[in-house]
Amino acid sequence: MLFKDKNLQAFWIHLLKRKPMLPLAHLIAISCLSLGVILLATKPTNISNNVSSTTYDNTLLEPINLRNVIVKQNGANDNVAIDSKKQLRHSIQIQRGDTLSAIFDKFNFSQATLMHLISADESLLALETLKPGHKIFFRSNHNSQKLQEMELFIHKGHSVIYRRTNDQAFEYETVIKKGHWRTETLTGEITNSFYVAAQRAGLSSAEAATVTQIFKDQLNFSKVIQKGDKFQIVRKVQFVEGEATGQTQIESARVQRKRLEHNAFLFNDGRYYDREGNSLARAFKRIPLARKHRISSRFNPRRVHPVTGRIRPHNGTDFATPTGTKVLSTGDGIVTRVGNHRFAGRYIDIQHGGQYKTRYLHLHRVLVKKGQMIKRGQTIALSGNTGRSTGPHLHFELHINGRPVDPMKADIPLSQSIAKKDKDEFLKTVAMQTRLLNHESILIDELDEMMAEE
Repeated sequence: MLFKDKNLQAFWIHLLKRKPMLPLAHLIAISCLSLGVILLATKPTNISNNVSSTTYDNTLLEPINLRNVIVKQNGANDNVAIDSKKQLRHSIQIQRGDTLSAIFDKFNFSQATLMHLISADESLLALETLKPGHKIFFRSNHNSQKLQEMELFIHKGHSVIYRRTNDQAFEYETVIKKGHWRTETLTGEITNSFYVAAQRAGLSSAEAATVTQIFKDQLNFSKVIQKGDKFQIVRKVQFVEGEATGQTQIESARVQRKRLEHNAFLFNDGRYYDREGNSLARAFKRIPLARKHRISSRFNPRRVHPVTGRIRPHNGTDFATPTGTKVLSTGDGIVTRVGNHRFAGRYIDIQHGGQYKTRYLHLHRVLVKKGQMIKRGQTIALSGNTGRSTGPHLHFELHINGRPVDPMKADIPLSQSIAKKDKDEFLKTVAMQTRLLNHESILIDELDEMMAEE
């Protein structure tokens, strides 16, 4: 039988037994038309939403790693999918000129939701560094379009996932993968300027600035460097799942000026030393102020925020300073960020050599600019009460290898030279790095062989 439903069968049998009110050919035509309408009504249709015509697949998708949920590409920059739990997954690659506000409008996420995310990001400031090439992945309810989860994908070795905890709050998780670090030696000869020669050798502008910073107390690159001077740089390049992340680290450097030679070796304390173990940068200060001020709030990953009442990581130390108090850099470094955040207020980031970064929040006035070289003890700002704050204070953070630590307790370099107990290990580092500096090129796995020989 054409119809499996018994009631439907009985209806048509009853209808056909009755004396026809229309010619049989007409009844057959009407029956075929009715059947066609029924079939069309039960045929699955494509689901549509605010992202322009996109087809979906009910493929079971992974709930955590949002990078694996793309089903069909929609244009060059954004993607969307739907899983069996009726949760939409979107992705977009950041282009020049994109803003979070515009992106949220594109996917019909409210600006209030964006404010909740920015509030959650106050202690991290990851959303302040969006760059072309970064990707953002969203997960939302299909019916209400309420955002449940957002991932900021910086590169394969670093991402931040924001998850909704209630109607007005998100929490974040930082995902950092160590990956595999490959070592390479870059060499160059200066014909015009070190900066031009460094880029010709394959260094980025940031790496060239790092080398200049390392030797700043020994060399004035704009005055003493001459045509024919040479340099060698050993750097490590990070790869995750076989793909370069763009993260690099200068391991050692050598500048040869006729009869003079300048060397720098990165030790495991994150600082650069000369061949004898003397620091090329002054030791760190523990406190970023000229005199002592009361600590009003300490480092606490589970602190209850005094304004919102929610649990938020407090990634630094707060000093109760009157507005206008001088803020000092705790070490030599380069200013990598100057910004003005809705909740963190005016802030500064300073990179110190290899693995250290400091951050200063809620500033009244900033006295430095991005790219500027800074010395330990230099006045960089005046403390204030900007952003979301209960009163004038300085919020100070210390990050080691990308993670915040307690600046009052962290093991930081406070002396000017290698400690006696570390001398032997340092000399091994110098010997290995010198061998690398003497190579114009090096195989990827050669470093492991050298380390095994030491």
